[in-house]
Order: sequence, then structure tokens, then C-alpha cells
Amino acid sequence: MKCRLFIFAALAFCISSSPVFGKLVTETVSYTHDDIKLDGYLSYDDAVEGKRPGVLVVHEWWGLNDYARQRAEQLAELGYVAFAVDMYGKGKVTEHPDKAAEWMKQVSGNIEKWRKRAMAGLEILRNHSRTAGEKIAAIGYCFGGSTVQQLAYSGTDIKGVVSFHGSLVTPPEDISSDIPARMLILHGASDPMTEKKSIPDYLTAMEKSGIDWQMVIYGGAKHSFTNPNADEVEMDALAYSKSADQRSWAHMKLFFDELFR
Repeated sequence: MKCRLFIFAALAFCISSSPVFGKLVTETVSYTHDDIKLDGYLSYDDAVEGKRPGVLVVHEWWGLNDYARQRAEQLAELGYVAFAVDMYGKGKVTEHPDKAAEWMKQVSGNIEKWRKRAMAGLEILRNHSRTAGEKIAAIGYCFGGSTVQQLAYSGTDIKGVVSFHGSLVTPPEDISSDIPARMLILHGASDPMTEKKSIPDYLTAMEKSGIDWQMVIYGGAKHSFTNPNADEVEMDALAYSKSADQRSWAHMKLFFDELFR
């Protein structure tokens, strides 16, 4: 009888101590910047109680598509409030490189406008009722990677940024060494969109800046190495790498553990 009672008690403990999984909440958030209508994508796990860190997600040059939304959902599953920002305008998503390049240049051609467009999404995230406003980071892919670097250089109050296969944006020469954002640059060694001879110049500029930064380079990885759909685009520069994708996500999680611990 004692043995049976012990087994029953142990089973009851296991049931009562099982984790409670909530529902992943997603919603489209409409907002404007510079008279442009934008539709961002918010995601969080409603089982997580209280305020928690927020992560801004900046899309590739294709626009705010399903890939960026999926990354926001993955971050929500990790316990963050994630907001995928819209950098182009409501409904502006394409699969054509020429159109993507055109839209990207319209935004990135003016650095002040570029930064403020990202900041508009940042404020949506920061002001959400579930976000701990003092604990904010940003990640970006391709064009988004360049965008979060610009966000860091702007001096805006965020903990850190992660660039996945973004262009290597050198900091301004007059940048303050005490900008709040730490930087993690995740780069493909075989990315033909970045000239190898430019990497030493980038490293020198980053060291000179005094910024808290680190860079990880993945051997054999091309541009867009995190996106499983990269191989479907008829561009030799793009290719998915499962190992670089998994390793870069793990490096991001370690970086966030350091930022938010």
C-alpha cells in the first residue's frame, strides 16, 4: 500500500508541475510614418506572465513576408514580444529582385529617413503593454541586417542588435563610443554581395569606433543563408545553409541571454 501511495503521489506531482503552454498570439498592427501606411506583425506567447523583453524583426529586401513573420513567431516561442516592422509600406512585398532593390534604395537612400522608419516600428514594440520597455533588441536579415546596424549607430536606446547576412555598414567616423547597443554581426564567408577585401576595412572601423561588437563568420555560407527559400530565387549569390542557419540562431540566443540576464 505504501508503494502504491508513493507512486500516486509522484504521478500527481508530475502532473501538477508540468509546464503550462499558452497560445501564440499574432496580430497585424497598422501605423504610419512619413505619411506612409505600414502594417507590422506582432507576436507573443500569452502564457508568459508580466512584461518581457521585446525584439524588433526587420525583413529582407523582399518586404514584410511570411519569412519575417515566422521569425517573429519563433522569438515569441522563446518568450519575447516580437514585432516585425514594415519598412516599405502596406502590402509592398515582392519576389522580384529588381523591384526589391528599387524599394530598398527608396528607404536606404536617405539614412535619416531609414533610421526613423525603423524607429517608428521600435516605438510600437516599446509601448506594447507586454513589453519591458527598457529591454529591447533588434534583429534583421539582409537589408534588415543593414537596418539594425544603422539603428545601433543612431544611438537609440536599445540593448543590442543582430545582423544576419546584412551588408557590412561601417560606423560613422564621428560616432560616440558609448552608444548603448551592443552588436552581433553574423556573416557568410562566401557571400558574394560583400567584397572580401572590404572586410578588413570593416573590422578596422569597428575597432576604431569603440563599440561593443562581435562578429561570427560561417564558412561556405552565401547571402541569405538563414532563409530556406533562398534556393528558389534564381540568384547565384543566394543559398540556404542549414548549419549556418542553426548556428547563427544559437549565437543570437546566447547574445540575448547576455543582454537580458
